[in-house]
Amino acid sequence: MNFRKGRGREDLEINLIPFIDVLLVIVIFLMVTTTYSKFTALQITLPTADVEKALQQPFEINVAVDAKGRYAINNVPVASHDAAGLVNDLKQAAQAGGARGNDPIVIINADAMATHQTVINVLEAARTAGFGKVTFAAQTSNGK
Repeated sequence: MNFRKGRGREDLEINLIPFIDVLLVIVIFLMVTTTYSKFTALQITLPTADVEKALQQPFEINVAVDAKGRYAINNVPVASHDAAGLVNDLKQAAQAGGARGNDPIVIINADAMATHQTVINVLEAARTAGFGKVTFAAQTSNGK
């Protein structure tokens, strides 16, 4: 039985509202689960090599710290046990080595059992003495 005899058929339309709802949910899901590599990677600028600068060896001051808190600067034991005393010792080592205006590199060789405070004393002394280049020496483990 056809009850719609006199009426024409309506054109079918696609209902876009549920389609838009599904797309919005997908967009939100993608935004939440996306990792932004721009914020997770370190932005660094690599140094350029200069042949003339590579020939010049920077002046180094080696500061050793043993497990008992004793210091040695360029393999010479020092009596200082605080940052204020180490400042004078670092300046004397720089003058004795002929740093002459070059900013020497302070290399800290700390024992694995040395306290943090003894290492911080060396860092504070280097800062107070005006030496801006400080690095730490480490040895590689053989996996044993």
